[in-house]
Amino acid sequence: MAVQKSGMVEKRGIGLWLTHAGLIFGILLVCFPIYIAFVASTVTQPEIVHPPLPLIPGDKFFENYWDALSSGVNAPVWLMLFNSTIMALGITVGKIAISILSAFAIVYFRFPGRMVFFWLIFMTLMLPVEVRIVPTYQVIADFGMLNSHAGLILPLIASATATFLFRQLFLTIPEELAEAARIDGAGPMRFFIDILLPMSRTNIAALFVILFIYGWNQYLWPLLITTDPDMNTIVMGIKQMFPSGDDIADWPVIMATAILAMLPPVAVVIFMQKLFVRGLVESEK
Repeated sequence: MAVQKSGMVEKRGIGLWLTHAGLIFGILLVCFPIYIAFVASTVTQPEIVHPPLPLIPGDKFFENYWDALSSGVNAPVWLMLFNSTIMALGITVGKIAISILSAFAIVYFRFPGRMVFFWLIFMTLMLPVEVRIVPTYQVIADFGMLNSHAGLILPLIASATATFLFRQLFLTIPEELAEAARIDGAGPMRFFIDILLPMSRTNIAALFVILFIYGWNQYLWPLLITTDPDMNTIVMGIKQMFPSGDDIADWPVIMATAILAMLPPVAVVIFMQKLFVRGLVESEK
């Protein structure tokens, strides 16, 4: 029996080492291109265009990043980062607010046709932005929201997926909680604020991370409704930095801009990592 236990422990130890080795290999595989982009953002143009590219960061870090922040093809990079941040935060907060209130109404209010409305909302999953982009553009143009943060945000704040997720969460909450709140004299909004919102915290955090990255990476819609360079987003700015025709690309500045564009989503994931993971794995409240 002792020998058998020893063998089991040894086997478990080998499996643990193999698991960690695979994890480290996967991390290196994912992070190596990012590291190369960072190295490219710290060297000079000749060092990039004449291979091999150095594997050690150069001495042009501050110079290249200052050039990236203060310059741009049509607008400074810092301004495009600001526009992307406003757009991503607006889309994220708007989607979560509308979705959680919609799910609350569908689950806890008995009104005629509530399931019809829910399935109509759910059916919008089959209509991505690209399908309805022409009528959406017409509506935004008629309201005078072109070249504005409101025009960037409002058409993208509805989310059938988030509504569905919040509805499924609310369906798992015992009816006794609603009954107890009603007996204590709490109105619907008091029940929503004091009970449902705290219980939805991890789900809100998980959706916040996912929706922020979704809003940050938007390209087609901002490209369509913004003609003023001061309203460009960072994704548009990176695309505009690439040369056309015989122009020469300033690759260190482009790589520095790409690294800067990656920092806000990474910061959101890092700061909300624990709640994000809990929101994805928790199935019972």
